[in-house]
Order: sequence, then C-alpha cells, then structure tokens
Amino acid sequence: MDLFEKLKVEQGPLGQFSNMPKDYFMFPKLEGEIAPRMKFNGKEVLTWSLNNYLGLANHPEVRKADADAAAEWGLAYPMGARMMSGNSVHHIELEEQLADFVKKESVMLLNYGYQGVLSIIDALVDRKDVIVYDAESHACIIDGLRLHIGKRFVYPHNNIPSFEKQLERAKRITDETGGGILVITEGVFGMSGNQGNLKDIIKLKEKYNFRLFVDDAHGFGTLGKTGAGTGEEQGVQDDIDLYFSTFAKSMASIGAFVGGNEKIITYLRYNLRSQIYAKTLPMPLVIGALKRLELLKTKPELKENLWTVVRALQSGLKKHGFDIGTTKSCVTPVLFHGGIGEGGNMTVDLRENYGIFCSMVVYPVVPKDVIMLRLIPTAAHTLDDVKETIDAFASVKTKMDEGVYKREEIMAITK
Repeated sequence: MDLFEKLKVEQGPLGQFSNMPKDYFMFPKLEGEIAPRMKFNGKEVLTWSLNNYLGLANHPEVRKADADAAAEWGLAYPMGARMMSGNSVHHIELEEQLADFVKKESVMLLNYGYQGVLSIIDALVDRKDVIVYDAESHACIIDGLRLHIGKRFVYPHNNIPSFEKQLERAKRITDETGGGILVITEGVFGMSGNQGNLKDIIKLKEKYNFRLFVDDAHGFGTLGKTGAGTGEEQGVQDDIDLYFSTFAKSMASIGAFVGGNEKIITYLRYNLRSQIYAKTLPMPLVIGALKRLELLKTKPELKENLWTVVRALQSGLKKHGFDIGTTKSCVTPVLFHGGIGEGGNMTVDLRENYGIFCSMVVYPVVPKDVIMLRLIPTAAHTLDDVKETIDAFASVKTKMDEGVYKREEIMAITK
C-alpha cells in the first residue's frame, strides 16, 4: 500500500474541520496590529485568543528594543548552535537575570518551548526510570513521554490520592531497577486554567524520593507576588527541581528557559539534543527578552491591570450563569453542552454578528458532549471590552438554550 493513501486529514481530531471554509476555524488569519481589536475576514473583532497576557507584544519600549536590536545585529547573529559558536554575553546575561527572577541557581535558554520540554524529558530518564504525570498535561509533555522507553504512569488531573498510588507503583519498580522517579505537572493548565496541585505533590517528595518538573508556561508573569509564577504563588518555588516556562505567553516572543540547581542545568547543557543540534536564539530575540523581563519586573501595574480584567471577566460570566469550570488563573474557559456542529454555529455567530473572536475547543481536549470557548484576558483589554463580551455571551447562551444553533447551517447565521 502507498503510505500516503492511508493518510486522511479527516481522520485526525481536528481534521473534522478541514472541509470548513479555509482559514476559519483552523488557521484563522487575524490581521492588523496585535491588540484587543483586530480584523478577521475583513471585520473588526474583539479578540480573546492571544496569549499576550501582559500586553507586551506592542508595548512601545518592547517594539523599540526589538527594532533597535534587529537593526544592530540582524537576524543571523550569532550563527551556529549555542554549544559550538552561538553563544554571547547577552545570552548569558538573560540566563542570569532569569535565574535570579525565578529563584533558581541556574537557567538554560531554549530555542522553543515545545521542543525544549520534549528534549528535557528525553535527557533526564532512561529505561530504569519511571515517569508519573498529570492526565491533562500539554502535548509537548505527552510527546516527551513517547520517547521514554521505561514505564510511565498517569494520574487523573490533580487527583492526589491517585497520584500517590502511581508513586507507589513507580517506587516498586525503581526499587528493583535502581532507577529514579520523575514527576511532571503544569503550573497552570492551559485549557482548564486550573493550577497544578503543587503543594500536595511536594508533600510526598520525601516519602517517594522523586524529582519534580513543572511546566509553568501560563503561570510565569501572571502569578505570584513578583510574577515569578505558580511556584511563587503557592509558596513552593524552592521545592520545584526543574522550573520551565516559555517566552510565548507573558513575554510575547519566541524562546523558553528551564531553571534548576547548577549541576542539573549543566548536565542539560551538554545533553539536550534539541539545543545541541539547533541554531541558537537570534540576538534580537535575546535583547527583546531582556527588555520584556525588565518590564515584567519594574512595571507591576501590567500584572495588576491583567488581573483587573480577569476578575471582571470571570465574575461577570459567573454572574450571568456561565460555567467557567474551576479556573484559578487568567485562562477563562466557558463550557457549554452540545455537539461540534452546534458549537461551530455559536462560534460563527459570535464572530460574525457580535464581533467577538475566541477559540472553540472540542473533543478530544474536552468530552464529546462539551464545547469550550476559551478566553485569554490581557492587560491591554479594558472593562468596556469585558462588558461587551459578557453581553454577547449572554445573547448567544439564550440562543443555544432555545436550540437555535441546532437548526442553522454553519456560516449561514444572521441576527
């Protein structure tokens, strides 16, 4: 059989939307300056789908730093992988500042968050080791687990009794193999908005002698007194053995980092294949990250503005009877019961007739009978934006309750 003959796009979980109008649900095009209001299909929309938590993407100081660095250095410098010829004083400076900020002995820069997490997992464990992880872990973690040739045990999301049972299983195996246990969870889970139950996980560290790796992509910059993340928020940052975050959320850029004690970070520098065999971060991204980190540290009003919007949006939605799950972060899921077609109609209605752009999340990320509309508040949004959005959601909820979206064809909805 020809390999390509069996590859059908509609077989994948997202491929069910491949017959929809191009660039509508999958790969939509938002145009204009990055801001709460952009253009979609030629119409202005109020967008809640950008992970620009602190509003830094178009901050004037950030734009200037990016532009000046690009003019001075270009996008090529430094050439080569970091280990061979791609290092610089600014790469080292950024690592040192990040380490100080997240209270870790050492930090290693990563080109991308996804490949970084995958490669960290691969570098840490061998066939004798066991990984225990949360069931709602991000895809980058799951793909890292697929590289592991030893045992791996999953526990239901934030379920500590089940987590301990998996630790017991893991310990029985490692007692025989002489291996170790790696626990992986997230600081903030990007779909539900729940915080990982770090405190209760850490209470079991001494008993089961495991190491803890936390992916805090959505917590860094948004949680904690200084913005240092979920570990700071919960008062357990010192007990996280490896702390990871990406620049793609609060920092509104490209790249990532992992922090821990100097010995393990040095080990990763010499063993992380995704960094050893890949070009280093270009200088403008490094200089830009330094400016973003400076603003994160010196302008607490950015995080304060963000949380003003978050509280208004989440409390307003709950007041109007919406189910936003158990989020304990900026991530704001709005949950409905219905089929994919029904959710598609509702999403189209919001975009076309109310000017509200948010992402629809469907099975397998959520159960088959659930539709999630995920909203990402930012410091750039206003309370007027919040009111407009809640009014629109209230209107479409009435329509959904009346079964309007079951009767209409997608892309044919009008007021």
